[in-house]
Amino acid sequence: MTLSAGTGSVLSMNNLDTAKFKEVVGHFVTGVVVVTAQSPQGLAGFTCQSFGSLSLEPTLVSFGASAASQSWPKVRSSPTVGINILASDQEDLARVFATSGVDKFEGVTWTPGIGGAPMIVGALAFLEGRVVAVSTHGDHDLVVVEVDQYEHFAGSPLVYYRGGYGFRD
Repeated sequence: MTLSAGTGSVLSMNNLDTAKFKEVVGHFVTGVVVVTAQSPQGLAGFTCQSFGSLSLEPTLVSFGASAASQSWPKVRSSPTVGINILASDQEDLARVFATSGVDKFEGVTWTPGIGGAPMIVGALAFLEGRVVAVSTHGDHDLVVVEVDQYEHFAGSPLVYYRGGYGFRD
């Protein structure tokens, strides 16, 4: 690993083992969200664990979207996106929305947010807003959303830890 000092510093990690890297960062517990939209191509959504609050003024959140995703381009083309923070009993839903080539909304109960984005019934919380910035970093896009609506409900969160849902030793 090398680090160059000065303007344009570069961190080179060419020799790092990808599996080991995933194991190390997997020790950070994350919540699980499903990002949704009513796109021009129809309903779209995907599971995401890289989500967080970014700013209070203005109210911004961010999430990471895989550049290889089939769903992300559909969501991106929508004027409004929804972020559904999943509850602890929604692991099956997280798995479906992480799968390519299936009707992810089959059997899913949802209501439209004020901007039309699907709000999944039973989610722990819901945020809706407009994508205001997208930048590509490696194999993911970093997406910034300005929030127009939010709501939370009672329950416990679905968490992702060490390559799976829930806590394990």
